[in-house]
Amino acid sequence: MTDLAHLKFYATQPHPCSYLPDQQAVTLFLDPHQAIDLTTYGKLSELGFRRSGEHLYRPHCAQCGACIPARIPAIDFTPNKQQKRILKRNSDLQVRTIEPVMNDEIYQLYARYITARHSDGDMYPPSREQFRSFLVSEDSFCEFSEFRAGERLLAVAVTDRLHNGLSAVYTFFDPDETRRSLGRYAILWQVEQARQANLPAVYLGYWIRNCQKMSYKTEYRPLEMLVNQRWIRVT
Repeated sequence: MTDLAHLKFYATQPHPCSYLPDQQAVTLFLDPHQAIDLTTYGKLSELGFRRSGEHLYRPHCAQCGACIPARIPAIDFTPNKQQKRILKRNSDLQVRTIEPVMNDEIYQLYARYITARHSDGDMYPPSREQFRSFLVSEDSFCEFSEFRAGERLLAVAVTDRLHNGLSAVYTFFDPDETRRSLGRYAILWQVEQARQANLPAVYLGYWIRNCQKMSYKTEYRPLEMLVNQRWIRVT
């Protein structure tokens, strides 16, 4: 079992925050020469770390604690009325889980999504190299789940399967299918997958009070947030 006390971490220089305008951020990274095994990853996820490509990281800003790790306790989760409607609306979709891959179909969906939804962010303009470095991982715990209506690809959820839960790394979807609420549906689907596998949680990444794009995370109840190194349940 990995002893976290012996791991090495590196902090970046201050850089523009991706979430809060006019803010400077510092990011703490696990030593990139440290292999990411399931035990290490699982323990670090409980401390608020996330994965981006081959790197595990978390915010490390001395003067700001706005980024709060959030997770859904899968066993205790019950969908509300709106979420039940989303589940019903997407009951026609078929889901297939595959190994991480970049093909033309998947990349074109990703590029459309970034262009339509995140043209004001640092992921725009999209590129194949960006997609590969951000989402395609050779690690056995990473999965792509394709959501299809017939043969048509509508969404892809990138998920890491850990011993202590599922980590929802990223989801991208057809920006024209607004009625389906595909991003929210992917989370509901991941919660059910965690429940079926007897995994305790789905890790959602960071919730930021003053970031509108993060507000959807509080729609899932109960929700747990990591505050002062303790997971606090919000009901």
